[in-house]
Amino acid sequence: MTQISLGDISIKVIQKHIKNVHLSVHPPSGRVRISAPLHMDTDTIRLFAISKLNWIKKQQKRFHNQERETPREYITRESHYYFGKRYLLQVIEHDAPPKVNKKHETIELYVRPNTNKSKRKKIFEEWYRQELKTIVPPLIKQYENLMTVKVVGFGIKRMRTRWGTCSRLAKRIWLNLDLAKKEKEYTEYIVVHEMAHLLERKHNNRFTGFMDKYLPKWRLYKEGLNVTSLKNENWQNA
Repeated sequence: MTQISLGDISIKVIQKHIKNVHLSVHPPSGRVRISAPLHMDTDTIRLFAISKLNWIKKQQKRFHNQERETPREYITRESHYYFGKRYLLQVIEHDAPPKVNKKHETIELYVRPNTNKSKRKKIFEEWYRQELKTIVPPLIKQYENLMTVKVVGFGIKRMRTRWGTCSRLAKRIWLNLDLAKKEKEYTEYIVVHEMAHLLERKHNNRFTGFMDKYLPKWRLYKEGLNVTSLKNENWQNA
C-alpha cells in the first residue's frame, strides 16, 4: 500500500490482482482510495487521479456539506429515527423496569427516576437491537432459499467502519446496530451483501453477479448508505 498526494488531497493506493483501476471517495471525511492492478506504475496511477480530481473534490464537498446527526441526549422532544421514520422521544419516569413503546408519532422511553443519559442510551439501543432481530431472520431464511447458502447465526453490534461483516468459516453475519435507524430496505441489502460473501469472498465480478441476481437494486441501496453516512464514523463497503 502506498500514498500519493495531490495538493491537500491524500490518496491511499492499493495494488492487487485486478484488471481495472477503481477510485472511491468515502464518507464522512471524504477519504480517497484507488485500487489498481499490480503492473500499473505510480506515475500512471497519479495521472489517473489527476484526471479525476474535479470529481474527487465534488464528492468530498458533498460529504462535507451533509447534515450530521447531533449527539443524542435521550430527553423528551428529541428526534430519533426508527427504520427511516422520524419520531419524537418522550421520556417517562416510573418506578418499574425500563421499557420502550413506539406510538404513531412518538417513542416512549420508560425509565426509573434519575436514570442518567448513559443508561437511557443503553436501554434505547437494546430496544433497537431487539427490533432488528425481529426483521432479520425472515430475510435470512428468504435468501437462504434463493441463494442456496446457509447462515449458521447472526449478531447485531455497533461497528465503527462497516454496516455489516461476515465470517465465512463460521457462516455467521454481523449487522451494524444503526441499521435500525434506516429504511428496512437497507437492512435487506446488507443481509444479502454479507450472504453473498459466503459464496464469494472478494468484491469481484462473481460477487457483483450474485448481487445483481438476488437484489437487482443493490447499487441504489449502497449509494443511499453512502449519502446518509453515520456521524463521525468512517463507513466503508462491507
